[in-house]
Formats: sequence, structure tokens, C-alpha cells
Amino acid sequence: MRGLVLFCLFVLLGVGALWSSGWRPPAQWNPWAPLDVRQPPNLLTPYKLSRLRDDPQLCSRALASSGLRYRAQADSPADVNCPLRNVWRIEGGQARLSSSFLASCPLAVAYASFELHGLQPVAQQVLGQSVAQVDHLGSFACRNVYHRKQGRLSQHASANALDISGFRLTNGERIILARDWQGDGRKAQFLRAVQQSACKHFSTVLGPDYNAAHANHFHLDMGLWQVCR
Repeated sequence: MRGLVLFCLFVLLGVGALWSSGWRPPAQWNPWAPLDVRQPPNLLTPYKLSRLRDDPQLCSRALASSGLRYRAQADSPADVNCPLRNVWRIEGGQARLSSSFLASCPLAVAYASFELHGLQPVAQQVLGQSVAQVDHLGSFACRNVYHRKQGRLSQHASANALDISGFRLTNGERIILARDWQGDGRKAQFLRAVQQSACKHFSTVLGPDYNAAHANHFHLDMGLWQVCR
């Protein structure tokens, strides 16, 4: 134990000396640097995403690197059942959307990272073409988990979750979770690879194998729990 303490002390002293001399780590490995969506996610990304929730200025800097088309939304009154703060209307990215959706800043930036570093590379690798459109079932809904009358609020209640139901490819072909998840064909392989990729970008990813309530979509959210099912 003493050896470990001494080692940590030497590391801290070394980092302190480098810092005082003007050295700085690369931005993607600097916990205080704004998140750059163009950089692949790393161990610091979840921390940087968490900083965006309550810092609109930092959020704007991250979104500026995202490649998304977006509009700021006014905060809702604080006395409504599901107040929204620091939310954005996402209108599209590399792929168009079936419709725009509201998103908390962490969800918006995570979606951009997922599309850039996950979805589109997977589509090229498995299908040999890009995704032209992402079909979704919505994001914001002021409700409890599973629409129960009692219980905790869903992540949808703070626009912190998105439900994706399918994709359209550049050749016009459609891939629908409710129809194409089962089996081992190319569409099923693509969907399973997309789910695994999404787990690197979102806190919680739930798909058709989780339960019947998710039989037709991927639930993606930025809550506290790390779940990939």
C-alpha cells in the first residue's frame, strides 16, 4: 500500500511539473476541454457528456462540432409536470430523420457521436452503404416508466431518451426492428451490430431481446444506469 501511495504521489508531482511548464494533454484526453464529437469516444467521454447537462455554453461548443442540424428550445416553465431545461430540437445529421425530436444536450451530442462513429461505419461494414434516414418513435413524453400511473419518471420525461424503430438506406431499402431483428440475415446482423455500437455512446440501450415492450425499437437514453440489453 505504501508503494502505491508513493507511486501516485510521484505521478501527481510529475503531472504538476509538466502542467506548470505549459504542457497540456491532447484535448480528447483533457477532462476540462470541451467535447469534440469528431473525435472517437474514450474513457473521458461519459464525464464530458455529463458536464453538458447544466452548462448551455459548453453544450453549444460541443454541438458546434457535431454536424447536427439543430435549434435551441426555450426552457419550459418550472411548475409544469415535466420541466425541460437546456434542450434542443434535432432536425438531422448525416442521415435525415423521420421527424425532428427534442433532446437534452447529452442525448443530442451522444446521438451525433453514435451516428458518426457507430451507425454509419457499421452500415458501410455490414451493408456496404450508408444510412439515409433514421426512423424513430419520439423522445420527449411526460410519463412514468412503462406508462405506469405510479413509479419513477421515464428518461423520456426529460427528453433524455430516444426510441429508434428502423433505418432507410441510400438505395431506398428499409430495415425495421419489428420485422428484421430475428434471424441471422444481413439485416438482423446490421441491427445487432448497431445495438452493440450504441452501447458505446449511450448510458442505457434496450432492444427487442430485453422485453416485449421494446420489440419494435431501440431505447437509447443518457440516464445514470449503464445497461446494454
